[in-house]
Amino acid sequence: MPAANLEKLFHDGLRDIYYAERKALAALKKQARAVSSPEFKQALEQHRDETEGQIERLQQVFETIGKRPQGKTCAAIDGLSEEGDEIMDEYKGSPALDAGLLGAAQAIEHYEICRYGTLASWAKQMGNAEAERLLRETLAEEEKTDKLLTELAESVINAAADQAEAA
Repeated sequence: MPAANLEKLFHDGLRDIYYAERKALAALKKQARAVSSPEFKQALEQHRDETEGQIERLQQVFETIGKRPQGKTCAAIDGLSEEGDEIMDEYKGSPALDAGLLGAAQAIEHYEICRYGTLASWAKQMGNAEAERLLRETLAEEEKTDKLLTELAESVINAAADQAEAA
């Protein structure tokens, strides 16, 4: 068994986020079909395209450590994805669906922000400047998406769900 060191931890973390991004990509496709807000649908589709690029970037990070890109089951992302599925089932046809899915999407974003920040710090510590650069690029995209989702929630989505309840 390899020594339990930062290099191994970094590789395990990469495998985790690789799995998570691929799972998130599937969730984004499903959620984009389910939402009613055109602005939210556009944001999900845009992030789906970004996620495809993030997966490619992760493949480059694997190359910097001489490893083949391979996912490792991530219980956290499986649970977050399952929450989104439950919201789609429970709120289907309801004006609250978009608000619920937006919250579920942000939960995934927050998980990814945490993982990318950690991985970038580890890459820096190990002196892998290329991996750090690639990971920070993705981190910036995830933070931008989170901010966009917050703006959508506060300007359109939550109000629509609230107004429907009052009607």
